[in-house]
Amino acid sequence: MGKNFIGLDTEKTQALAGALNELLSNYQIFYMNVRGYHWNIKGENFFELHAKFEELYDDLLLKIDEVAERVLTLGHRPAHAYSSYIESSDIPERKDVSDGKEAVANIVESFGKLIAKQRSLLNLAGDAEDEGTAALMSDYISEQEKTVWMYRSYLGQ
Repeated sequence: MGKNFIGLDTEKTQALAGALNELLSNYQIFYMNVRGYHWNIKGENFFELHAKFEELYDDLLLKIDEVAERVLTLGHRPAHAYSSYIESSDIPERKDVSDGKEAVANIVESFGKLIAKQRSLLNLAGDAEDEGTAALMSDYISEQEKTVWMYRSYLGQ
């Protein structure tokens, strides 16, 4: 059982990097979906949702960078081709969505998938004694759970 340059088990960090790359793929597709919602939104809540979607995609872009840098920190290469993202994302690509409620429902669904993946990563990180990945996932989960509550409230759920 070898250790990598930051003192973590190499086999466990390889599994973590793979799971982080899968998470990265989901974030990338989600990011592009939200950009589309921002660009194409129409209707009475246009101004509110246009601004909210921009806030969301700015946050997603930061997380994309953090996840990719975590893969690098573990000594692996982050996925960086959209063909790879499409292949391994559980979040489907959404096209031509202009209805606010549909966009918000898609966002809630996408966050559900991200949170589940991050919970799984939290367990993998704990098993690998990888505090850095665990802390990142924990922060994302607690922030996104509140975000889901807010978006669900918008939907009247």
